[in-house]
Amino acid sequence: MEGTTKMAKHEKTPEEVFAEQFVKELQPQSVEDVENGLKKIFGPIFESILKGELEAHLGYKSNNHNPKETANRRNGYTKKTLKSSAGEIPIKSPRDRDGTFNSALIPKRKTDISGLEDKVIAMYAKGMSQRDITDIIDDMYGFKLSAAQISIITDSAAEEYLKWQERPLKKMYAFLFVDCLYVSIRTEYETKKHAIYTIVSYDLDGRKDILGLWIAETENKNQWLQIFDELKRRGMEDVAFISMDGLPGLEEAAQSIFPKAVIQRCIVHLVRNSIKYIPSKLRKEFATNLKLIYKAPNKKVALLEFEKFKERWCDYPGAVNVWENSWTHVEQLYNYTEPIRKIMYTTNTIESINSSFRKVTHKGAFPTEKSVFKILYLRILELYDKWKDKSYPNWPIIRNQLILIDDLGERIAKYEVYE
Repeated sequence: MEGTTKMAKHEKTPEEVFAEQFVKELQPQSVEDVENGLKKIFGPIFESILKGELEAHLGYKSNNHNPKETANRRNGYTKKTLKSSAGEIPIKSPRDRDGTFNSALIPKRKTDISGLEDKVIAMYAKGMSQRDITDIIDDMYGFKLSAAQISIITDSAAEEYLKWQERPLKKMYAFLFVDCLYVSIRTEYETKKHAIYTIVSYDLDGRKDILGLWIAETENKNQWLQIFDELKRRGMEDVAFISMDGLPGLEEAAQSIFPKAVIQRCIVHLVRNSIKYIPSKLRKEFATNLKLIYKAPNKKVALLEFEKFKERWCDYPGAVNVWENSWTHVEQLYNYTEPIRKIMYTTNTIESINSSFRKVTHKGAFPTEKSVFKILYLRILELYDKWKDKSYPNWPIIRNQLILIDDLGERIAKYEVYE
């Protein structure tokens, strides 16, 4: 009809064309059928690449009947079985008469192609898009991987994640830090934010670990209760300190499972929650006054500074109330030495990890929960490499101070037998 604008026809991507042809030809009926089908496709892909490499080596194509500049010719095939995360892949590798051809992609006597897969997984772990990975592999090896092939390679991480998430835990930890970050996940009808629950720990040797990842549509105390209960099921019996934000009911949930733990509200969260009541031109002075409280050398000085703070900022009751309502958590910091306070008073330990997670989750919505766990688990493996054989700075001093705290020394001694 005249005056009607025609919608532009959607141009299919190579990945979409591949997927349609795959389904049409193989008609998979299950996830296993899809995996087996893709496994069969890998062989012809590698064979095609090898044939192209041989053509480049000889200097002419197989159907070229013109005079040749070389006496070297094709000489049939050698059967090889390649090892990959998709399983064993049988291929026919082309040969030349002179025996001078050696593939750059799969050199002679090489049957393990996991190096290529490792590169794909490493790029995926850094948050690179499938299109970027395809382009880089094309530049490096001269062929393109489809989105489906990249997914098959990285799916091994999803399987390893499940084992990691269920691994047994140590019986006691010195510090736990709990927090959430949010990612977007596409459902059938909409894109929604989901909470990723994260728990980071320092064990009795001062070594850092991520104890698990959990996902739900919102952050709530019931979910946290289930998570703490799962930690106990996986073997954790005791923890000295748990640092957290001020979600209502979170403290009760933690102490119902670990009653001996000292629960510490994150001071940085208190600063953020209170400073929003202060005009922007006064915020620098406000933050400076607060630092005099929570970085005081002892409890007596902290109380004096708190009284000054309340008097100075009495015109902003919202800001003052945040600190008055949480004062017991500020005051209890001074039951411990400065090195211990420095660890327990903030959740910066976990926030820096969440910041690392955001670098690989910020690009858009994820299609499934599985895809979220897959990329975050790969990120965790990178963090583990950085933390390897490292403990918290000056941990022996902190450990000596921990064993002098009331009954904590006896609790630590009880579990040292098992570490």
